[in-house]
Amino acid sequence: MPRKQPLDELDLILAERAKKNPELPALVAARTNRRILQHQLAHRRVEIGITQTEAGAAMKTSQSAIARLESGEHDVRMSTLERYAVVLGCAISMSLDVAS
Repeated sequence: MPRKQPLDELDLILAERAKKNPELPALVAARTNRRILQHQLAHRRVEIGITQTEAGAAMKTSQSAIARLESGEHDVRMSTLERYAVVLGCAISMSLDVAS
């Protein structure tokens, strides 16, 4: 059985804030998953050899908007990520997981 990692400062902060908002851990996890998806889309764009400018033109937006989307620093709407995935020749799959 793997040994559990000790809590770091971020874990302690989240645990403390979750006392006031029990939904916080799920919200943080969802945001983290979207951020990972944003980085995966950026990697896919590079992999297929198109520029941010070309991707932006296909989405009828600017290169800078694509850069913001790919940075992971902005909480982008799922519908925007889905449109971007289509431009990159892929699709995003989602599932509903019921919290226990």
